[in-house]
Amino acid sequence: MNGVLGAAGLVLIGYLLGALPIGLLVGRLSRGVDLRQHGSGRTGATNALRTIGPAAAAAVALLDVGKGLVAVLLARWLSQAGPAGSAEWVVAATGLAAVIGHVRSVFIGFRGGRGLAPFTGAMLAALPLTVVILLPLFVAVIWRWRFVSLGSVVVAVLAPVVAGLLSLAGQGSQGAVALAAGGAAVVTLAHRDNIARLRAGTERRLGQ
Repeated sequence: MNGVLGAAGLVLIGYLLGALPIGLLVGRLSRGVDLRQHGSGRTGATNALRTIGPAAAAAVALLDVGKGLVAVLLARWLSQAGPAGSAEWVVAATGLAAVIGHVRSVFIGFRGGRGLAPFTGAMLAALPLTVVILLPLFVAVIWRWRFVSLGSVVVAVLAPVVAGLLSLAGQGSQGAVALAAGGAAVVTLAHRDNIARLRAGTERRLGQ
């Protein structure tokens, strides 16, 4: 796929992949539960953990990561550069569209999750070293403070920094840095209510 229409088609495919409401489907199939009616109302793994248990939450997390991963790999496979280097920007836009689709899914009234899982999948496909570096920090923040939202925001904000440094070291592309920056913005905005509760001291810790 090449040209403007081909690029737009890939971005649309990325959005639709991201918009698949995995958490909603897993909740309904495993427990007959609509995640939108419980907890935070989000369809991501954290609300799934609190609502339908760890096994179902793990399935939601893995499948949501897979949405971002598949979107980027599919775009990389199908896109053909017009102007030199344009394919990497199409790939980045497709990965970002998957994150946006997860947060604002057309299938469930433009609701969804917080976006970290598909963002992780997209970065795994685009620049896996970013995830390798930040995953231990994510785990450490949650282990120390027991706030999933805090861990999510910290690694999201640091993703473009790490991606940029890796790019300067010759380990990544400008497209991957752009994906990291765009994904970080979407994930952080999706956590704005969590950030407000963290500042107010009312955010729920993991296990509450």
